[in-house]
Amino acid sequence: MNIIDRRLNPQGKSLANRQRFIRRARKQILDAVREASAKNGIADAEGERIRIRGDSLREPQLHHTSRAGRRTHVVPGNKDFIEGDTIPRPPSGGGRGGSEGSPDGDSEDDFHFVLSQDEFIDLFLEDLELPDLLRRQISTTEEFTPSRAGFTTSGSASNLNLVRTMRNSLSRRIALHRPRGSDLAAIEAEIAALDAGEPDDERRRELNAELERLTRRSRRIPFIDPIDIRFNRFQNIPRPAASAVMFCLMDVSGSMTAHMKDLAKRFYKLLYLFLSRRYRNVEVVFVRHTHVAHEVDEQTFFHSTESGGTIVSTAFEEMQRILASRFPREQWNVYAAQASDGDNMPADNAYAVSLLQTAILPNCQYFAYLEVGAEEGRYGGPTELWRAYQRVAQAGHAIAIRKVNHRSQIYPVFRQLFSRDRSTREEAGQ
Repeated sequence: MNIIDRRLNPQGKSLANRQRFIRRARKQILDAVREASAKNGIADAEGERIRIRGDSLREPQLHHTSRAGRRTHVVPGNKDFIEGDTIPRPPSGGGRGGSEGSPDGDSEDDFHFVLSQDEFIDLFLEDLELPDLLRRQISTTEEFTPSRAGFTTSGSASNLNLVRTMRNSLSRRIALHRPRGSDLAAIEAEIAALDAGEPDDERRRELNAELERLTRRSRRIPFIDPIDIRFNRFQNIPRPAASAVMFCLMDVSGSMTAHMKDLAKRFYKLLYLFLSRRYRNVEVVFVRHTHVAHEVDEQTFFHSTESGGTIVSTAFEEMQRILASRFPREQWNVYAAQASDGDNMPADNAYAVSLLQTAILPNCQYFAYLEVGAEEGRYGGPTELWRAYQRVAQAGHAIAIRKVNHRSQIYPVFRQLFSRDRSTREEAGQ
């Protein structure tokens, strides 16, 4: 019997050996992945080539000491020596590599390893999570809700359906021509009338025979038969034990340059990838805003060319409306991430901050604000929106704020905002 393994192995290597190597060199691979993620886009992770220091992959080895024990050497082609002769040490450099090494000591060339896209992303997102996700009992397990699913012929007395049972009984009695009580009462009344008046023995015998026949038939056909009984049937419908929703708010006004929008898109793409991979029961709501805000789908959110003025409060109003209509606070864990260049109508700043403090943050477990800047890195000082959010963060609200001006900064900032380490997230909010 021939066994052929047809599993797809990256780069033609053994899948089992590959996974074993990743587990053994996990720390070195994680460090290399995080270094590579700061340079390349997450969408470019297909076949990501990472470097690992060769000396970090050494394994302990057992070997014989040269200072003890007795050894016998058999040298092929020996014609000059016999057992007991002393062999002189070869001159230095003869037949061997040079004795000059690295000025830093022993070293080896870096080991290059190619990760698939799934392996790269899984390792990159390994230690990230939605902060405080257990506040409202988020769980990956599912609960079941009983739902009506028709009728059944067996069940408990508490689930007996009287209407359906009596309907079946009536249909059966009509089909089998079971005598009605009124028919029996009419015959008995006629017999009583004969007894009270002139006797008619022949008519009385006929009525008694008919009454006996109908009585026997009514006994053979019961009023309610076991085949008539129906019980309400319930089916367990699985539902998430609890749910989370992430709001993605992005400024697409005219002050947002193509570079700034690209930074925001990269951040949200990474966030969307993170949520869809790490959590099964998470919904994502996309909201774009200029001087007006709209909930849009993913395609429109990332690729629409809409532009205009900037009023941040419209995004908060739209988020508040969506929360009230679809995501009750007692059933949903709410998270939000906002990306903007910090530009806003001066008259709107106070109202936007008021909405943030009174309507958004009380319903959110975590709010992340990403302020994107010019590629040259010249912010021209903190924006009014940044100062306002700083005051909100210093007041102890669950908000983290960061600035980026280059694509290489997106991934380190993302790791800070969604790190499992609470102290790292608190530093991100400062």
